[in-house]
Amino acid sequence: MATQIAVSHHYWAVDGRLETRSTPHRYVWPAELDLMARLAGMTLRERWAGWKHEPFAGDSRNHVSVWEKAS
Repeated sequence: MATQIAVSHHYWAVDGRLETRSTPHRYVWPAELDLMARLAGMTLRERWAGWKHEPFAGDSRNHVSVWEKAS
């Protein structure tokens, strides 16, 4: 699981020259994020399968999750 790495490459032109930036990312399961949030004193408020609030299910390929800090 810890080696599920993706690298995002970004390219843009600035003053006639090419600028590049690459950033590594690790795939993470929603349950891992829920645990980190809980350890930080947060609770899950909402979770969707996309930005249009599609229902999240076990086979969803994406998620948008909203946590809130407990009062």
